[in-house]
Amino acid sequence: MPLLDALPIGAGVALAALIGLILGSFIATLVLRWPAGRALGGRSRCDGCGRALGVRDLVPLLSAIVVRGRCRTCGARIDPFHGRVELAAGLIGALALALMPGTAGWLWALFGWLLLPLGLLDARHMWLPDRLNAVLAVAGIFLAGPLLETSLLDRWIGALAGGSLLALVAWSYRRLRGGEGMGGGDPKLVAAIGCWLGWQPLPLVLLLASLGGILWVLAAQRKGDRPLALRPVPFGAFACTAAFAAVPLWSVFARLQLG
Repeated sequence: MPLLDALPIGAGVALAALIGLILGSFIATLVLRWPAGRALGGRSRCDGCGRALGVRDLVPLLSAIVVRGRCRTCGARIDPFHGRVELAAGLIGALALALMPGTAGWLWALFGWLLLPLGLLDARHMWLPDRLNAVLAVAGIFLAGPLLETSLLDRWIGALAGGSLLALVAWSYRRLRGGEGMGGGDPKLVAAIGCWLGWQPLPLVLLLASLGGILWVLAAQRKGDRPLALRPVPFGAFACTAAFAAVPLWSVFARLQLG
């Protein structure tokens, strides 16, 4: 990416943030519409009055701020989920280019943008669509080498090892407990993450994801609304967060090892 590499750091951060805001708008729409069986294409409309939204209604973050979070026509409240996802995607881009300028930073941002809808769908619906896992995996195999300087072989091993390990855990739980302890999308997600990171950082990813899940369960248990054994854990959401966080952590670790 010579052209992107030539950008000053500030310009790269600003551009990545802008791209993230735009992608965040699409990601929010996907997460809201797909589980409900609604078409992803077509004009966006107000949920209250059905008015087709124009260009000035669709500027990420800014449009909602200008109209104070309500439709200009009927005054219906705009779901704040849109703005939150747009902000999250913008921050992913800005953070990636601020911490890792150049090609690696752009790949880290792309990794985060691909992980974001998967994490949100799992957190909201306990669903990791095969199509999104496949897009993540294919992008990793073909593009992710410069992210952590991993070879194609290492990424293939990461995919096979990560997917097989999670599938084994799910199979073992099913045999021992007689029920499903892990969704079928989780092994595919971890395999796709392995396509990006290679096999070496996967233990770190799984450790961080497991710690996140444990802390979430403990925090949720304090509310006391459901028994711990009956509380489903969106492991995929924690795996997505852990995978994104593992990139700079592993980069620092690798530099320390080389030093």
